[in-house]
Amino acid sequence: METHAKVVIIGGGVVGCSILYHLAKFGWKDVILLERSELTSGSSWHAAGQIHTISSDPNISRLQSYTINLYKEIEELSGQSVGLHTTGGFYLASTPERLDYLKRERSKARYMGLDQEFIDLKEVAEMHPLIDPKHYLGALYDPIDGHVDPSGVTYAYAKSAKHYGAKYYRNTPVIETNQRADGSWDVVTPNGTINAEIIVNAGGLWAREVGHLAGIDLPVQPMEHHYLITETIPEIEAENRWLPCGIDYEANIYFRQEHQGLLLGTYEPKSTPWKVEGTPWDFGHELLPPDLDRISERLELAFERIPPLGEAGIKTVVNGPFTFGPDGNPMIGPVPGMKNYWAAVGVMAGFCQGGGVGLCMAEWMIEGEPSIDVWAMDIARFGEFATREYGTIKSAENYSRRFLLTYPNETLPEGRCQKTTALYDRLKARGAVMGDGFGLENALWFANSPEEAHEEPTFHRSNAFDHVAKEVKAVREDVGAIEIANFAKHEFKGPGARSFLNRLLAAKLPKPGRLTLTPMLTPKGKLYGDLTVACLTEDHFILFGSGGAQEMHRRWFERHLPDEGVAYRNRSDAFHGLALSGPKARKLLQRICRDDVSAEAFKFRDIRQTTVGNVPAILARVSFSGELGYEIYVAPQYLLKLFEQVEEAGSDLGLTLYGARALMSMRLEKNWGIWTLDFRPDFTAAESGLDAFINWDKGDFIGREAALKEKETGPKQKLITLVIDTDDIDVSNDEAIFYEGQCVGYVSSGGYAHHIGASVAMGYVPSNLADKPDGFAVEILGELKPARLQKEPLYDPMGSRMRG
Repeated sequence: METHAKVVIIGGGVVGCSILYHLAKFGWKDVILLERSELTSGSSWHAAGQIHTISSDPNISRLQSYTINLYKEIEELSGQSVGLHTTGGFYLASTPERLDYLKRERSKARYMGLDQEFIDLKEVAEMHPLIDPKHYLGALYDPIDGHVDPSGVTYAYAKSAKHYGAKYYRNTPVIETNQRADGSWDVVTPNGTINAEIIVNAGGLWAREVGHLAGIDLPVQPMEHHYLITETIPEIEAENRWLPCGIDYEANIYFRQEHQGLLLGTYEPKSTPWKVEGTPWDFGHELLPPDLDRISERLELAFERIPPLGEAGIKTVVNGPFTFGPDGNPMIGPVPGMKNYWAAVGVMAGFCQGGGVGLCMAEWMIEGEPSIDVWAMDIARFGEFATREYGTIKSAENYSRRFLLTYPNETLPEGRCQKTTALYDRLKARGAVMGDGFGLENALWFANSPEEAHEEPTFHRSNAFDHVAKEVKAVREDVGAIEIANFAKHEFKGPGARSFLNRLLAAKLPKPGRLTLTPMLTPKGKLYGDLTVACLTEDHFILFGSGGAQEMHRRWFERHLPDEGVAYRNRSDAFHGLALSGPKARKLLQRICRDDVSAEAFKFRDIRQTTVGNVPAILARVSFSGELGYEIYVAPQYLLKLFEQVEEAGSDLGLTLYGARALMSMRLEKNWGIWTLDFRPDFTAAESGLDAFINWDKGDFIGREAALKEKETGPKQKLITLVIDTDDIDVSNDEAIFYEGQCVGYVSSGGYAHHIGASVAMGYVPSNLADKPDGFAVEILGELKPARLQKEPLYDPMGSRMRG
C-alpha cells in the first residue's frame, strides 16, 4: 500500500466513492479511498434506491438533478450496471396546504430549468393504476425520477474512479488519524500508514467514530428506518411496464416498483435513534430487527391509498440504520478549526445527492471553491453549540418530520434554548416569540403577552402581521430597541491587521474611529461576505456580519491568515448588545452615554469605545432599519444592566422592543439585501449591487481580477426590487419571476413593507431586464401576481434620516 497520497477518503459508501471519482476525473490522481470492510457496508447496500429531485434548497435540487443525470455516464465508463430505471415520479398532495407546497416547488423548478409540472389525477391513475386518486387534490410529476441499484451505483463510482487513476482498498480499517506539524495527516491502518495532505471523513454510520480519531464530535445520528417489499402484485404483473415511483406526503410514504411487487417506505412519527453511544466497528452488512408496529398507522394509510397493497403479501422487511444531520441536509466541506480535514457526512439521501456532493467536494478542493453556493450543506452552518446530544435530538426531530410540511415562518421546537443571552427571560416576559439562529435564541416579534406569544404556521400572512406593523410604526415615529447578540463579530489585532484585511476585503479600510461596509470576494469574484468593518485603533479591527455564517467566515479568515503579525478571534459570543433606532434614538442615547452623541460630535459611521448605561461598550452609529440608529456592544455580563438603563431612559419616549421581523420589513423599504438570501456565493458583487462599495484604486485584493473583468463585460444578472400586487400573501424566497409571460429569474427574499404598506420582493433577473419598469409578475402559490420595478428605495431614498 502507498505511503503518501494527496487525499485519503475514509469510507467506501456511495458518498466516499463519488468523491473519489470526481477528484480523479478532475485531475487529482494521487487519491485513495480506505474501506474498513466491503464497499457499500453500512447504509449504502440496504438503501431503497429511490431517486428524486425535489429538495427544500434549490441548489440541492440542482445537485440531485446532476446526480441522476450522472448515472448513465458512470455506467458506461465503468461497465458496471447501476440498475437505473427512469420511471418518472409523482408528488401527491391530499390537503390544500400540501398542494400550496407543491405549487412552491413547481415555481422553483421553473427557474432551475427542471421539468416538473402538475398532471391531472386521472392521468395519475392511468400511469399508476394501483393508486386511488380520490384521496388527492393534486399531483406534481417529474419525468427523471426513478430508482437505482445501490450496490451497482457504488461500485460504478469506484470503478470509474479507478479508470481515472484513483485507488481504493477494501478490508482496510482506519485505526488512527494523527496530524503532523506541517498540517498533513498520518492515516494509520493495519496494512500500513499513509501520509495524506488532506483527509476526508465519509464514514457514514461511522462518521462520529472517524471524527473521534481526530478529536472532533460530529452532530450526526444514525436512525432506524423501515421499508418493505411485497410479493408479486397481479396488477403490476399485468401492466408489463415500469410504474412511476411516488411520495404521498400526508400518508408519509414513498413507493416504487420492485420487480413485480412494490417497495414501500415510511418515516415513523416517533423516530428511533440507533446506537446513540456509538456505532460498533464490527457492524456491517447487517439489518436490525423489524418492528412493524411502529409503522402500522402508515401501512393502514398506504393500504387505503394504494388498495392492492392491502391484498399483497410481504416478501421482505428491511430495518436498517442510516445517518441524519441536525437539519436533514448533508454536512460537507472543510471542518472549521481543523487544517486539511474535510467531512462529507449526514448524507441520508446518498443516491439522490451523492453525485452532487462528490462534485462540490472535488471542485472545492481543487479550485478552492465550489461552482454553486453549498451553504445548505456546508458543515460550517453548525458551531460548537451543535453537540453530539444536540445532533441526536435534532436528527430525531428531522427524521420524524421528513414528509411533514414546514412553513416559511415556522420554528421547530426541539433542541431549543441551546444558547441564550441574559435578556432571554426578560424578552419572553414581554411577549417575545423566539426563533433560533446558529443555536442562539432571538426575538422574532412581540405579542401582547407571554400567553399570546405563538405564531400559526402558514404560507399566508400570519397572526404576527399586526404586531410587526406596530413595531415598525414605533421605530419610524419614536424609538425602538432590538437585541443584536446574534450578529457575528470577528476581531483582528496586530501590526499586520490592516494589510491583511486590505487584501481580504474589497472596500477601502476605514480610519480609526470609523466603519464602512464591504463585500468579501472569492478568487472567482463570487460573494463570500457582506460585512461591516470597524477600525477601533490603527491595529485593532472588528468585522460585523451574519451570525449564521460566523464559522464559515472564521474558516475563510484562518485559511488566509499570515503566520505572524495578525491575531484573529471569533468574538461573536463575547459581544452582545442592543441597537436603538428611530428619530428619538439620539435623545435616548444621550441620557445614558457620557460622551457627546450630537450629530456633529458622533457622525454617521463613527465608532468608539466608551461607556453606555454605566457599562463599558463599543458604540457604533449605524442602522439597518433606515432610521437614525446606534449599535451598542457590551460583554454578556453587562447586557442586563444596559437593557435596564435603556428601558428606564426611554420610558417617556415611546420606546418599543422590536424583533427580526420588523427589521426585515424595514430593510425591504430601503432595497437592502441580506446574507444567505440576496447575497451569497451564487452571485458576484456587480450582480448584487455590492460593487458600489469596492475600492478599485486601493491595490490588489482577493477577487479583484475577476471583478474587474466583470466590470468590463457587465454582469449577466442583477438584483432588483419589485412591488407586488397582492392582498393576503407575500413572497418568502425562491418564487419564480416572470417577464411578459416568461420565467426569467427568482425571488431571493421578500415580505411586507409595513410603513409604506406594500408587498416587496428582491430577486435576480437578466441584466437587460433590470431597468424595465413594467411587465413583471411573481408566481405565488401558483398564481401570477403583477409586479413593478422599484429602482429607488421606497422609504427615504436619499438616506437623510439615518444620516441626520
